[in-house]
Amino acid sequence: MYALIYDEFDPSKREKTVISVHTSRETAENALTKRQRTLGKKVWECNTRIVWVKEPVHAGDTITPSAFETWAPGEAIPAGDRVPDGD
Repeated sequence: MYALIYDEFDPSKREKTVISVHTSRETAENALTKRQRTLGKKVWECNTRIVWVKEPVHAGDTITPSAFETWAPGEAIPAGDRVPDGD
């Protein structure tokens, strides 16, 4: 299952709050777009990201990085996400 999590990208803050849970990446992307519009911010300013959660979770749960991955097993990773941001 996919989830939107609140992630400040701070390594010292390992626990992430689950904002919402979704059955597909598409519905998670729609929820992220809606959250972006609601907050009136760009996607990178929302401190929110989509992850694949290994075990069932609910909105409001707290999870750690061991409970999720950026991509689901077997999911096609877009070419732009396979290349590091650095040189």
